[in-house]
Amino acid sequence: MTQTPNAAKAIAIETNDIEPIPAADRHGSAWHLFAVWTSANLEYATIFVGIISVLFFGLSFPLAVAALVLGNLAGSLTHGWFSSWGPKAGVPQMILNRTAFGKFGNILPAGLTAITATVGWFAVNSLSGAFALKTLTGLDISITLLIIVVVQIAVAMFGHNLIQLYERVALFVLGAIFVVAAIVIFSQANFNAAPLDGGTFPDFIGFTLAASAAYGYTAGWTPYATDYTRYLPSATSAKRVGLAAGVGMFWSTTFLMVMGAAFVTIFPKGFAPADAIVELYKTLGPVLGALVMLAIAFGAVAANVLNVYSGAMSALAIGLNVGVKARRAIVAVVASVLGTTVAFMSIKDLGHSYEGFLLVIAYWVAPWLGIVATDKLLRRGQDLATVAAEGRENFAGVIAFVLATVLSIFFFSNQVMYTGYFAKTFPIGDLTPVVGFVLGAAIYAIAFKALKVKK
Repeated sequence: MTQTPNAAKAIAIETNDIEPIPAADRHGSAWHLFAVWTSANLEYATIFVGIISVLFFGLSFPLAVAALVLGNLAGSLTHGWFSSWGPKAGVPQMILNRTAFGKFGNILPAGLTAITATVGWFAVNSLSGAFALKTLTGLDISITLLIIVVVQIAVAMFGHNLIQLYERVALFVLGAIFVVAAIVIFSQANFNAAPLDGGTFPDFIGFTLAASAAYGYTAGWTPYATDYTRYLPSATSAKRVGLAAGVGMFWSTTFLMVMGAAFVTIFPKGFAPADAIVELYKTLGPVLGALVMLAIAFGAVAANVLNVYSGAMSALAIGLNVGVKARRAIVAVVASVLGTTVAFMSIKDLGHSYEGFLLVIAYWVAPWLGIVATDKLLRRGQDLATVAAEGRENFAGVIAFVLATVLSIFFFSNQVMYTGYFAKTFPIGDLTPVVGFVLGAAIYAIAFKALKVKK
């Protein structure tokens, strides 16, 4: 059964949550994932990663492109691979986590995912959409933020089928608008512009910072990977699923990030981060500028419905039990309220807060990716959903996660509030995600054998 859900099913509140999806409810095509992961990234937050690569990290346009491509490619490869596990497993990503972390230990990554999705990403994306609507309409930011939030909650509350429908429609509308905008921006860009920082950041430092930021953005979606593939029929080709998800992720993130980097080169002296949306509107002119502001607003919704939905899944994976059939919808609404509160508190400092947020995401997502990927390889041939359902504890995952995260941050992080020993001593920028991934994988493999984890 591979048909697309009809409109009636799309507006019915989903009652499936973290339990395996029954065969009778399976539907969809692998290539629907291309729409999901393209539309989710057709938003201002993606553009802003490209903007900061030139504006904050002082890279020339060619170096910025190289850093962004590298970060996005690394994140997209694992995202596509993890997504391919969904049709066979039939459960959300944070339930599959239990094979590497155990039921109790899974509280750690599932909790981090719930907080990151429903508070961090929800606030960032809601604000960018609200600022775009404010720029277009002149309404107070509080009003435009409320409009964005209400639409996001409404779509996410109904669940998987409405989200899939929204993302497929958004693909064509937002894609067309942003392609035209990119043509205009590229036609005005100065690709040979000198770095804005005047050489403050050595190229390698700026490069690793930009690559880490791009990786943090792209890899930040991977804790949701199987949430959107678990409804596919179990016989769906894993290769097609992985390719559709990975390609959708890579092209959309790279396209808009490169556009953002090119946009900065139009301004010889740069601009204040808080003014970026207004400057974008002015550069594109009243008609195209208005369309792009609307696209940013609806793109924020396309991204945040996934954050709210998967944030609710992660909360349920922790063990939260609301006790009603529509508990996923209830948790989604509650989580949205928390995210909205943070968004209102963050109105005055979106730019620099977002930069730090991206890097911090990469700090914990990278070790998590290394651990879960290694667990998958060590359990080759096993049914991960069955292992996860057995609820065995696996302290190897927790040990590896804590050690890899702490050690990589302590020695390699490069933040305003804290700079690690190696990042301070040597001109390496921020290699925390790379080190975290490698350490997570290595420590988990050793602990898995040492603790004699049952396969």
